Amino acid sequence: MSAVLPAATAAAQGNGPGVRGARAAGLSNASVALAGEVWSMGNNVAGLSEIQQPTVGFYAENRYFSSALNVGALTVALPLGRPMGPAVADGAAPVQAAAAHSWARHGVVAVEVQRFGAQLYNETRVGAGYGYRFGQISLGGRIDVLQVSIEGLGSRRVLLGTLGGQIEIVPQRLSFGASLYNLSQSRLASYQNERIPTVLKAGLAYRPSTQVVLLVETEKDVERNANVKVGLEYRPVPILAARLGLASLTEQASAGLGLVAGAFQIDYAAAFQQTLGFSQHVSVTLRLMKNEK
Repeated sequence: MSAVLPAATAAAQGNGPGVRGARAAGLSNASVALAGEVWSMGNNVAGLSEIQQPTVGFYAENRYFSSALNVGALTVALPLGRPMGPAVADGAAPVQAAAAHSWARHGVVAVEVQRFGAQLYNETRVGAGYGYRFGQISLGGRIDVLQVSIEGLGSRRVLLGTLGGQIEIVPQRLSFGASLYNLSQSRLASYQNERIPTVLKAGLAYRPSTQVVLLVETEKDVERNANVKVGLEYRPVPILAARLGLASLTEQASAGLGLVAGAFQIDYAAAFQQTLGFSQHVSVTLRLMKNEK
């Protein structure tokens, strides 16, 4: 099994942090500085801290119209304790970005189950995360159990750790986020010292108005060149969002739409890579109840 893992993972998810949510996909995954949505669990766990009510999210992705490259994820986030303090959640669910919000007194916990691939090759991930905000700073961490399986060759399991942080440099205007995935550099196989990627992401989110979010992010795998990503989100009305994104290393362009319908948030995105073709992403989130002020 060890001998074929490098070749298999090169064409697969690559065991990296991946994409969570169609909102992030529409922004070419320039999402490390975004917060306040259930998909912060995968994009930057520190952003969980701004979730204000229990939230459930489902995400599905198909890459290049291949059934062997499907991704599915289910995430549940639960705020702990009564709300406290003013905050601004820049996630997809809130309808007024400039309104004063509060965050959970004892932070937010989340669990995630994700699966990639099909029968011949697949990856299954189960993770638990926690985010806490104090003042203008948010910190978070998550632990994953990742299983990689190849038909006829068995499977391997590894334990991964991720840390994230965010800070509001200018409240309601400019925020910075950073995340380190697989900080322990866990090894997947002994063949050629095959390791899970260690990925550092850092980026900025700038909100010149309540309708616009501009994003720039750099993602660096320790064994690859840096991937620079930019994204733009525009909300002509509070319940509707349009998104565009570009990524340099993958030479990928993306676009997407988001719609708020009551307690539901529905997002769709499509990405295009000239050599490989189209990928499609859809996510649905449900806020289970309102906070008591």
